[in-house]
Amino acid sequence: MNKTNNQEKITSSPEEEILINTLRASAWNEFIGQTKIKKSLHVAISAAKKRAESMEHTLLYGPPGLGKTTLAHLIAKEMGVNIRITSGPAVERAGDLASILTNLEPHDVLFIDEIHRLNKVVEETLYPAMEDFALDIIIGKGPAAKTLRLDLPHITIIGATTRIGLISNPLRDRFGVIHRLSFYTPEDLGVIISQASKKLNFKIGEQETLELAKRARGTPRIALRLLKRVRDMAEFQNTSIINQRLLQETFELLEIDPLGLDDSDRRLLLTIIDKFSGGPVGIETLAATLSEDIGTLEEVIEPYLMQIGFLERTPRGRKVTKNAYDHLGKKVHSQQQLL
Repeated sequence: MNKTNNQEKITSSPEEEILINTLRASAWNEFIGQTKIKKSLHVAISAAKKRAESMEHTLLYGPPGLGKTTLAHLIAKEMGVNIRITSGPAVERAGDLASILTNLEPHDVLFIDEIHRLNKVVEETLYPAMEDFALDIIIGKGPAAKTLRLDLPHITIIGATTRIGLISNPLRDRFGVIHRLSFYTPEDLGVIISQASKKLNFKIGEQETLELAKRARGTPRIALRLLKRVRDMAEFQNTSIINQRLLQETFELLEIDPLGLDDSDRRLLLTIIDKFSGGPVGIETLAATLSEDIGTLEEVIEPYLMQIGFLERTPRGRKVTKNAYDHLGKKVHSQQQLL
């Protein structure tokens, strides 16, 4: 797995990842938010079931932690079929993909996470599998080489990516359903937190739930991790009462401010302000200055900062907005930078 996907806003152990997976929505009506996407997918699923066909190939994209994997599981469950999960980096050779595809049953779902990281040879092998439900295998080498076509069952490929711009046009065009997942409102996150707290046999008040949701960066995965941290703090203090004081102590320990910004967010903004006069500054320069991977900046840190209007991407590079200056308590030294 690459550095980008390991780089999370709130770190967790493998055991905690298992816990978070158990808190995922397990039924269609449990999945909160993304209303238009859910409706569109429900229509596609219902139509496919009435025709006794596999659902159209589906591409889900957006920042990490918004529910792409959960939706893939729910689609398979609604279709009444099995789901096989893999990722772009895990499928290194065309033979790996062939092995997966030939072991699927009709209408099954193959979920490919980080689909933008498929290598070119594997991607080209996927084209006929998606379009013609067939697999082209080359036997031999040189002038004597022959192509053998194997028929595949009609299956559904669900791809997930945080960087749709890195997916080639031929691959993207083979998806019949394409949806972008958006950040969640605090109200929706509050419902997700309440559902999860019940599964954990953990009581948290409505006001505290909303306070936690406001700091979750519009992301369910982060909301669930924050909930786990709050529960840990309650257990550490040997109390079952989740009040504002306990929440504040947890947020201070995690260095999370009222808008959900943590140390890495503030470090990025302050670097642009202090070292580059608020920007613009190129992403390569910024990544080198922060000693961060470019993918981490683009996929993990920047989307939320742009969503709340603290950061802008311009043709000349990244710029910090006046709102960010105000939030950080910094004075604007050059109005020209904010025009």
